[in-house]
Amino acid sequence: MGKKIQVMIVDDQKSIRGFLRSIIESIGAEVVTEAENGEIAVKNYKLYKPHLVLMDINMPHMDGMEALIQIIKLNPKALVIMLTSLDSGDMIQQCIENGARNFLLKSNPPDEIASEIKESWADYVADLKAG
Repeated sequence: MGKKIQVMIVDDQKSIRGFLRSIIESIGAEVVTEAENGEIAVKNYKLYKPHLVLMDINMPHMDGMEALIQIIKLNPKALVIMLTSLDSGDMIQQCIENGARNFLLKSNPPDEIASEIKESWADYVADLKAG
C-alpha cells in the first residue's frame, strides 16, 4: 500500500472512537485525528487533510450530516464514510446525496466494518485513477 491511509474518526462517544481506532489500526491505516462533534471535525479536516473520514451522524453542536456537507464543500473528492446505529433508508439516501461514499452500521461485527473500509478505499483509489 506504500503510505499509510490517514484517517479521522468523528464520534461523540469516546468508547466508539476507541473501537474504530482499533479497527483502523488492524487494517494498517493510521488515525491522524479524532473529533467528538461536527464542528471539530470540519476544523480538523482542514488541519490534517485525512485521506478518509469515518463520521457518526448523531452528534451534539453540529451533526455528521452538516459536517459531511461542509467537508465535501472543502474537498468534493473527500472520502467520507458515515456511521450510525440507526438503519434508516432515508438517512442512507441523504448521506449518499450529500457526498458520503459509504454508510456503516456501528452494530456490524468489527471484521465486517474493516472489510467495508478497505473496500471503500479500494473503490475510491480506483475512481481517482480513472479520473
